[in-house]
Amino acid sequence: MSRGENYVVGLDIGTTKICALVGVPGPEGVDVIGFGTYPSHGLRKGVVVNIEATVDSIKRAVAEAELMAGCEIQSAFVGIAGGHIKGMNSHGVVALKSREVTEDDIRRVIDAAKAVAIPMDREVIHILPQE
Repeated sequence: MSRGENYVVGLDIGTTKICALVGVPGPEGVDVIGFGTYPSHGLRKGVVVNIEATVDSIKRAVAEAELMAGCEIQSAFVGIAGGHIKGMNSHGVVALKSREVTEDDIRRVIDAAKAVAIPMDREVIHILPQE
C-alpha cells in the first residue's frame, strides 16, 4: 500500500487479546485490508498492571496488521473501557447577540464546561460537544 493511500486503523486493547484492524474507506463502507491479534499481557480486568508487557502485546498485534496490509501504521482509533473509565456530563453557557455561532464561541463554551471540579485522580480524555 502506498504511503499516500487513505486508511484507518482501529485498536482494541482487551484483557485477553489485542486486536488491530486496518481498513480503507470506500463508497460502500470500509474494506478491511489487514488485521493482527496477539494475546494480551500486562492487563488485569481492563487495567494496565505491567506497561512494558502491554506495549509489547500492542506492538506485536500492530506489526501483524501492518504486514498483512502492507503499510506502516502511524495512528489509530483506540477503544478505552473498564471500571476505571467514567463518563460525565457538564454544561457551558456563553452569551451571544443575534448572530451566527462561530468556532470561537464553541471553544468558549467547551472551556466553560471544562471549568467543573475534577478529582485529582481523574483526567479528561475526551470532549463531545452537543447542541
